[in-house]
Amino acid sequence: MPESAAHGFMLFGLYCDMKTLEMTWMVMAAIIIISIIATHNLRLVPVGLQNIFEMIITGLNSQIDVTLGKRGSLFAPFLISLFLFLLISNWWGLIPGMASPTNTLNTNLGLALLVVIMIHVLGLYYKGPKYIKHFFEPFAPFVIIKLVEEIAKPITLSFRLFGNILAGELLIHILPKLLPNIIAELIPGVVWLAFSLFVGAVQAFVFTMLSTAYLADGVKDEKE
Repeated sequence: MPESAAHGFMLFGLYCDMKTLEMTWMVMAAIIIISIIATHNLRLVPVGLQNIFEMIITGLNSQIDVTLGKRGSLFAPFLISLFLFLLISNWWGLIPGMASPTNTLNTNLGLALLVVIMIHVLGLYYKGPKYIKHFFEPFAPFVIIKLVEEIAKPITLSFRLFGNILAGELLIHILPKLLPNIIAELIPGVVWLAFSLFVGAVQAFVFTMLSTAYLADGVKDEKE
């Protein structure tokens, strides 16, 4: 048996990487534990984790309401959960012995396809035939361009996240080795760690905001 096969299995012709699945479940468990700790002893004046969570939720809610309009509150739980999952996943590989679920294309493409499927299902639910009609506007031949755009959405979402997170993890291990010893001593590893934390947060935000903008095509009331 090949060494790579020992870490996964085939399901319906698709290869499932057990390490990625394990890391994904660990990230989800970490999010649940952190959420419980943050909301265990709520205070009127937030401190600690409660303060951080409220800042994240308030900031994302404001962006979601602006983008999705009055239906934003319906999808805020999903989009905020998506952001938290991506944020912790992007940072997970910085823990020694761990790997980010988002440094593999499978995870990112799965999330991107979920968002794209939601766009079309919700678009048909809220707008009916009008949603299909907009693919042919302003002229019928434009449907080709619209189809290309729809195909590009999951590809760009997933590859952008995959490339940045994988590159960030590789940079931490490779760049200090490429630099001269003096520079490597002057620039401690904490600098690369801080850079990766920043990139991970930015990529989680970008993925979430792009997903929100895409969802607006299907759920936002045309009168808003």
